[in-house]
Amino acid sequence: MFNRNLLWMILLGVMILEGSLVHWLIPSAWQKQVFVSPNILLIVIMYIGLYRHRHSALVHGIIFGLLHDLLYYGNMIGVYAFGFGLVGYLVGLVSRRKPPLMATSLLLIATGELLFELSNYGLNYLFNITHVDFRYVLTHIVLPSVLFNLLIALLLYIPMRKLFEYIGTVQEDRFH
Repeated sequence: MFNRNLLWMILLGVMILEGSLVHWLIPSAWQKQVFVSPNILLIVIMYIGLYRHRHSALVHGIIFGLLHDLLYYGNMIGVYAFGFGLVGYLVGLVSRRKPPLMATSLLLIATGELLFELSNYGLNYLFNITHVDFRYVLTHIVLPSVLFNLLIALLLYIPMRKLFEYIGTVQEDRFH
């Protein structure tokens, strides 16, 4: 019970931090040339898929993606819910046998972030919300966002691994 509530509280805290403080950490000089979107919540959801279970990542991704859609994203409801849920599930599906090594985790997170950014652009382009050229989006939005989020994922790797090891030991102690 405690470990489930702990994970929900961490995700809620990350969502609040991402919406309020993280945008101040990105230098304004970067935002004039490229557009970086920090997706710390998506990174944590992908870590849930890596270290817990793909279905848990799917549920957390849909719920917090829908919450993100309602609070921050006004054009359509469901884009972030779809993207967070899909990416969390696919990352968990790829690494379902055993917890991956650091390089594999970061590669999966970078691929998941790339898939999320491209699906976000694709859905917005499909429903005529954006008309920006794909090459511009790829070079000025998607790739800088993937690299920035990969740096965040690298910084969060050890704390997230320790958190899921702790949650796993709490679960094992409860069943013994």
